[in-house]
Amino acid sequence: MNVGSLFKAVDAVIAFRDAAKRLKDGAPRPPDPTQIASSQAQGLAGQIETRLTNVVVAALKEAFDRDHARLEMERAQLEEERRRAAAALHAELRRQAADRELGRLRLLAGAAMVGWIVSVAMAAGGLAGATPPARVVLVLGWLLLLAALGTAFMAQGQIDGPGPVSSESGRVDSGVVGAMALWLLLAGLAATAVSALL
Repeated sequence: MNVGSLFKAVDAVIAFRDAAKRLKDGAPRPPDPTQIASSQAQGLAGQIETRLTNVVVAALKEAFDRDHARLEMERAQLEEERRRAAAALHAELRRQAADRELGRLRLLAGAAMVGWIVSVAMAAGGLAGATPPARVVLVLGWLLLLAALGTAFMAQGQIDGPGPVSSESGRVDSGVVGAMALWLLLAGLAATAVSALL
């Protein structure tokens, strides 16, 4: 046996004895350099992983914040469009109601004009032989029909002018003047008819 092998065998026995003594004493073994390197590598990997996780979380939060802001902006735009559409619908309904009321008032004015022309024709044809009460009632009919014509034009001016009378439902109303035009027309036609009977 050579001397080198002998030294190796003695070193092995000493190492074995030291290991047994450490096991017996319960003393911790000194850290292995490879374990130190691997734990440092794991620590470095853990730090990198933590940083990457923080970056990903920050990026996701920013993306969610952007999406939330975009959704809020879209919601505001939709609300504004809905408000505009409702205002346009209200304006259109109000315009249609105004057109209907103007049509009604024009019809009243036309009826008053036709009634007045008919009463004038009646007076021209038979006024000389009419009794005095018939003449008075016919003149009253003329005046009522002319008043109906005038009030119908005034009511049309209120609708076309700044601020027709309107209720909350969007109904356009010509007011008291429009109602007076109808009643004056009816009274004038009735007076003309009664004068023809007298």
